[in-house]
Amino acid sequence: MKKIAISARNIKADIGNASILRGIDLDLTAGRWTSVVGPNGAGKSTLLKVLAGLLRHARVQGRVELLGHALADIPLRERARLLAWLGQNEAAAEDLPAYDVAMLGRLPHRGWMAPPASADHAAVQQALQTTQAWDWRDRPLSQLSGGERQRVLLARALAVQAQVLLMDEPLANLDPPHQTDWLHTVRALVAHGGTVVSVLHEVSIALQADDLVIMAQGRVAHQGACADPITHAALEQVFDHRIQVRQIDGAWIALPRW
Repeated sequence: MKKIAISARNIKADIGNASILRGIDLDLTAGRWTSVVGPNGAGKSTLLKVLAGLLRHARVQGRVELLGHALADIPLRERARLLAWLGQNEAAAEDLPAYDVAMLGRLPHRGWMAPPASADHAAVQQALQTTQAWDWRDRPLSQLSGGERQRVLLARALAVQAQVLLMDEPLANLDPPHQTDWLHTVRALVAHGGTVVSVLHEVSIALQADDLVIMAQGRVAHQGACADPITHAALEQVFDHRIQVRQIDGAWIALPRW
């Protein structure tokens, strides 16, 4: 029987007078990579924040479970050890060196005001090396390019070593080679039993996941395996058939329909 990492039931979210999520039921399988795609305004980022318990200034209804427990009942410190988050345009202390930014990911594992232990340093070094950010670990965040900054923030999320990793537009500012590196990183996490959920605009990269959640107008239009022809048809439909899913060199990609 497959293990469910995150379960959501009848999730509704209103921001101001706008209804963003309109009754979502979702089960995300542990040990797999699930990508969330859909047109602009479909509610993808809002859904991810609800699943992480991070949506503020909104009216949220429904129930979210993380690893079999109600998310609302998990103490915040324990939740931070189980679930790591990488969001869009995240604020960070610009004067902090990249190493210290990545070390923030170890806070859930440390006592109050306790200095980093050897395990914390090892986790941060591994995370920065994985994201190829180790060479400029001493540079302040303010001196990094957009792509370099994104790689440091990814390292911070990886340093948590959480069972579940949620990422909202993690490829922002990354050039194609580093997008490929990100893809390999995600695959390695899943190979070691981790669960990854990513919101992506890059549909061709999203198709390299195990499963796809396709959203439209605040609802889940389809959920299925990325290799399933039914998923391909649903993906083409949600984008008004302006893309077509094709297999090239064994990989499924989305191409513009001319």
